[in-house]
Amino acid sequence: MSAFDASKSYHKSIKGAVASGENLRLRVLLPRSFGVSYCTLILEKDEEEAKYIPMLWEQTNGYDEWWYIDLCFNESSLLFYHFEYTTPWGTSILKKLSFSDESSIDGTENWQLTVYPSALKTPDELKGGIFYQIFPDRFAFSGEKKNNVPSDRIIHENKSDIPVYLPDENGEILNNDYYCGDLKGIIQKLGYIKGLGANIIYLNPIAEAHSNHRYNTADYKKVDPLLGTNEDFKLLCDKAHEIGLKIVIDGVFSHTGDDSIYFNKNGRYQSEGAYQSKNSPYRSWYFFGESKDDYQSWWNIKTLPEVNEEDDGYAEFITGENGVIDMWMKLGADGIRLDVADELPDSFIERVRTAVKRHGENKLVLGEVWEDASNKISHGGRRKYFNGRQLDSVMNYPFRTAIIDFLLTSNAEKFMYRVNSIVNNYPPEVMHTCMNILGTHDTERILTALTGIDLENKSRAAQAKLSFSDAELQKAEKLLKMAVTINYFLPGIPSVYYGDETGMTGGKDPFNRGFFRENNNPSLTDFYIKLGRLRRELNVCRDGGFYPLSAELSCIAFLRYKSNEKRVAVIANNNPEAIIYNLNYDMREMTVQIGGEKLNGSVLIDSNSAAVLTD
Repeated sequence: MSAFDASKSYHKSIKGAVASGENLRLRVLLPRSFGVSYCTLILEKDEEEAKYIPMLWEQTNGYDEWWYIDLCFNESSLLFYHFEYTTPWGTSILKKLSFSDESSIDGTENWQLTVYPSALKTPDELKGGIFYQIFPDRFAFSGEKKNNVPSDRIIHENKSDIPVYLPDENGEILNNDYYCGDLKGIIQKLGYIKGLGANIIYLNPIAEAHSNHRYNTADYKKVDPLLGTNEDFKLLCDKAHEIGLKIVIDGVFSHTGDDSIYFNKNGRYQSEGAYQSKNSPYRSWYFFGESKDDYQSWWNIKTLPEVNEEDDGYAEFITGENGVIDMWMKLGADGIRLDVADELPDSFIERVRTAVKRHGENKLVLGEVWEDASNKISHGGRRKYFNGRQLDSVMNYPFRTAIIDFLLTSNAEKFMYRVNSIVNNYPPEVMHTCMNILGTHDTERILTALTGIDLENKSRAAQAKLSFSDAELQKAEKLLKMAVTINYFLPGIPSVYYGDETGMTGGKDPFNRGFFRENNNPSLTDFYIKLGRLRRELNVCRDGGFYPLSAELSCIAFLRYKSNEKRVAVIANNNPEAIIYNLNYDMREMTVQIGGEKLNGSVLIDSNSAAVLTD
């Protein structure tokens, strides 16, 4: 038995994060033969001296003894801890082993303790549901003719075209090719989205901009004309709400486009832009040097001038009464996804939250963070996303990494550690509202990723020619069904990137942004529908606990549980042959819903497949 294992209740009385005001007991088990005279908890916090807190002794039996400490924290904070114990032979340090919650004198890592506000609450209406992410230009075309299209835009007449990926004659990649997906087209597909089991649509940017991705905002208060009008957006929200769907939009507030009302480098607009004049009302929004061409830009991309979110004029324009956020929320939006949240200052995120929550506590503030958001360091310090004044939750890239790595390497132990780490570091309210992704507009298609192909050193030209054999696609599809099954039943809200459910493939941007191929793989789509229906029927998926059952020999198993609710168990076998998985005694009456064949006290699971069981 380990001296300390944070996953065991007899070592740590509260699993995972701890609410302010909760009583927590930590207990260390040491052999009596060590002759321990002192055991100490070392508690560390950023920018503060470590606290050395003596632990109390309690005898257990003739061979071992417990040392314990009771703690209670009055406010939210991020803490790190380990232990020391003193014997006649000196002092030893107990730290965590890599990829384990167990302690060892050879361990090198501290345990993390997230203390969150006891009043922390995230939108209940979203929990237990499914996100459906749409890249608006590429999902659905209503058939309505587009008028007054700017001359610098390329229109694809054939929806099967590969997105333009080569630089123009000046060596620039302009992202100016369009398939004319629009808001009315999305309205026509609402029934399809609802049929997948989704309850939240996340839209990539829809404000006027001069690229197909629209992350270079030109006018924050106007729907891009190729997508429709502000009235069309209101109609989309109204129609979605009628059938129980929510609409979350992208908030791109760390930069604007250079071709915009506010910067106006190209002179497209009548406004006096910041680039044109020091007297522009927008000048203080940006960071200029000695000349107008000497300005800070996002990741040194000159078409994306960076804004100063701490400029009161800009912050008020976005977050103030009757500002940008107010306008979109009044039109019917149910939340904002903050692009590059880790590049926005705390004060600005707090103002965004205030603006969103003016329209109801059930409105969502979701952040784009690629790492563990509970201990993220950026923008000059440790972030405070989960202090109750900033984000409700985040995009869960760590789960994506854990799932894909497990399916490609079969390392079950590493998968379970990674998932447990996020589950334990995030406050439960945050965890149950996480956007659990397998693919997005920023990643290669999940089906492509699961072929195992390495895209890092492949040029755009090479990616444009990517093709896979039927055998490669069949294997990847089998892994995809495992991936989706795991993702749908982990804590949080799973997300489907449009077209993943129909088996679309594609490398990195722009090849992951092809036009939606409906009816491309009906059997795969049916699998998503079946999973979605099952998930929505199980209340335990809303906010149930997470209990790892096993993680070894290329097989993982976990249980979701909540008092007075049906439990759900997932067993994923990533071996090249079928296995018989022996169930715990209290699980033997569970019923196989998807995958697997029930035997006496066990389940037969095919190779590279997952089974879902419920009470």
